[in-house]
Amino acid sequence: MNIGLPGAGPHVEKQVLALAREIREKKLPLLPNCAARTVKQDIEPIARVSQKVGIPIEAATFIGSSTIRMEVENWDLDFLLRCVTDAITFVKKEGLPSMFVTEDTVRATPEIIRALYGTAIDLGADRLVVCDTTGHITPWGVANLLGCITSLVDEKGVRGRVQIDWHGHMDRGLGVINNIAALQAGANRLHGTALGIGERAGNAPLDLTMVNLKLMGWIDNDLTALDRYVRYGAKITGFPIPSTYPVFGSDAFETGTGVHAAAVIKALKRNDTWLANRVYSGVPADEFGLRQKIGVGPMSGKSNVVWWLEAHGYDTLESIVDAIFKAAKDSRRLLTDEEMEAIVAENS
Repeated sequence: MNIGLPGAGPHVEKQVLALAREIREKKLPLLPNCAARTVKQDIEPIARVSQKVGIPIEAATFIGSSTIRMEVENWDLDFLLRCVTDAITFVKKEGLPSMFVTEDTVRATPEIIRALYGTAIDLGADRLVVCDTTGHITPWGVANLLGCITSLVDEKGVRGRVQIDWHGHMDRGLGVINNIAALQAGANRLHGTALGIGERAGNAPLDLTMVNLKLMGWIDNDLTALDRYVRYGAKITGFPIPSTYPVFGSDAFETGTGVHAAAVIKALKRNDTWLANRVYSGVPADEFGLRQKIGVGPMSGKSNVVWWLEAHGYDTLESIVDAIFKAAKDSRRLLTDEEMEAIVAENS
């Protein structure tokens, strides 16, 4: 878990210290890490926090590696290798776990990748982080890239001692599938954020990654609290959850089309929750702490209206059903609960 970049200033170091203390005092099962440029002044605050709190904090020292970044910065490989050597040497001297990050790995040459990661391994790095910083790579590209890096780890004879992370972004909408491809290709750990909140189009969504790994049978975690995690993340960041966001958006399990809703309703009337959650959904709502909802809109049948009325404790008088049904047919979207409640009040 990344808890900040304390080298950004005393105020950030104070925040990082508070988070590290929370992890220690609550005995949270988390391995914290802090980002740092490959310079001593960024690494020193991580060491201070680790020593004050008494827990290990991975020093995630990062440096750009792509040829396009090297061109902009007027860097050469010798400069990058000096930065890597100085940073990891200092990290190990301070007794911190070393997490070496190459930014924009996917647009670096194989020669640069091997030189940087090979040097990091030789200096005692504990973890290599492979980054798609610009959301550029495809799933088959992920497989090829990680194949190259796992081969290097094997050549160095450090498989098992040195772990590999994958860090992806959503610029092409491939963050989740690239996470899955990375895991399949040998990554030990995946990066992500709640709702994919992050720079530009965002980071790979951690929540949707976990949903897919669960549905694929690759993990067996209880994910019924995942909805609460997502909503809390949205609340504290002020990031609105799109209504159509998979699984956790307000529309994700709401069925308004008559034929679809009728099948869901039949399953619900049989008290068969398992069937209701699968007959018209590729994601079982109950496995993620959620449930099916029957909406009422222009594509709905009267059975939608009757079900909604019964579910909300209202009489299913023909006049009320007809009034809601007419309003739905005149609408260009699903009616809200408040709109239907107003119609009930007017026709009772």
